[in-house]
Amino acid sequence: MKNILSSLVIIILFSCNQSYEPVKPIPSERQKIWQEMEYYAFIHFNMNTFTNMEWGFGDESPSTFNPTELDTDQWARIIKESGMKGIIITAKHHDGFSLWPSKYSEHSVKNSPWNKGKGDLIKDLENSCKKYDLKLGIYLSPWDRNHPDYGKESYIKYFRNQLTELLTNYGEIFEVWFDGANGGSGYYGGANDVRKVDKKTYYDWENTHKLIRKYQPNAVIFSDAGPDIRWVGNEKGYASKTTWSNIYRDSLYGGMPDYYKFSSGQEFGTHFIPTETDVSIRPGWYYHPEEDNKVKSLDKLIDIYFNSIGLNSSLLLNIPVDKRGLIHENDALRMLELNKFLKNTFNKNFIEESEINFNNKSHPINKIIDKKINTFCPFKLKNNNIINITLKNEKIVDVFEISENINLGQRIKEFVFEIKVNEKWVTVEKGTTVGKKRLIKFEPLIVKDLRFTIVDSKDIPLISEIGLYKSPELK
Repeated sequence: MKNILSSLVIIILFSCNQSYEPVKPIPSERQKIWQEMEYYAFIHFNMNTFTNMEWGFGDESPSTFNPTELDTDQWARIIKESGMKGIIITAKHHDGFSLWPSKYSEHSVKNSPWNKGKGDLIKDLENSCKKYDLKLGIYLSPWDRNHPDYGKESYIKYFRNQLTELLTNYGEIFEVWFDGANGGSGYYGGANDVRKVDKKTYYDWENTHKLIRKYQPNAVIFSDAGPDIRWVGNEKGYASKTTWSNIYRDSLYGGMPDYYKFSSGQEFGTHFIPTETDVSIRPGWYYHPEEDNKVKSLDKLIDIYFNSIGLNSSLLLNIPVDKRGLIHENDALRMLELNKFLKNTFNKNFIEESEINFNNKSHPINKIIDKKINTFCPFKLKNNNIINITLKNEKIVDVFEISENINLGQRIKEFVFEIKVNEKWVTVEKGTTVGKKRLIKFEPLIVKDLRFTIVDSKDIPLISEIGLYKSPELK
């Protein structure tokens, strides 16, 4: 109760001495913390790395897993230097091989030559994440092409036993990641057949979620249906131009067909479940030597960044660790190049050198450039609100940023962003949703006057952040 009262006081103090009713649904505390991360890494490293496959069949020998230079510190160091906030590791993929010495499976590192069967990659990664101040997340495939009981009720107990090991032995977990791959051909303990399951009922997700809440109450849970984060609907790295964090959760389930239809969210959805955009830095999710020269270009990664984080989503960038057990030099170089570009872009906010008014009413600039979501400037009206920005001096700019206070609900439904050129207002972008962050990238222009018009909103807009930047030229 004390924390609730404190939060109310903060809102009142920082919102022009007014309190505002939330527009539900609103994020939970664990969702708020997760949304501030924005950018983190996916590591695909497992049996497929050594078989040169994407989806292993489940009949691989544990002796195949044998990295020669495995160094999780190298992963964490490069990922930290790349500006990311955490790592999600493929603890077990569809082939069923476990990167930790699970007492419930023989198909694991304990029967591999790596570290003479005494290794625990998840423990190594936990220690590396602590060393480099990164958060640790876990991917555990619901599908297991190795286990003989997959498709039977007994498998769910096995699945939860392994999940419990991961939730209780490796410190704090920030995200538990489940995909929608559910059943098909596999080895299944030597049966070599096809197992089909009812995707809606087989896994009894409700009780699995309870297990996660019990052992990792602060962890967000990812799947097609949430309950905390939902899939963006593609693996290309692009969120929808309209991205509501709201969704009718009960209309979704893992592995459902035509999921892409829900990528935009639903304006009047009953639950707050924002999107996570996942994409690999290479064509494949796992390492393949023939892709060493197919790492995405810097231009492409920049475009992905602006079309994921810049469209009210997060960015989960996959890095396929190679057979040595290292992030390949080509991948590392590109990751660092992207971070250098982003640092140089967002280093200087020209809004600091401007005058701003909301519908001709001035507000202190400090409230919208402090990177704090609970400090915001409100309007008095619901619709047709204008933010006028006048720079002290003309500047060359090409990026505009605007954020809502989504802690009180996502509100903006339609906007227009304009720049005055030769005494005429030129429309740069007409858009819909804003949410946690909207980034508008445009061709460099010399500007002095800009305006952002909120054409339509669910309720009084609460603007928490505005930014105006110039990105560096690419060579």
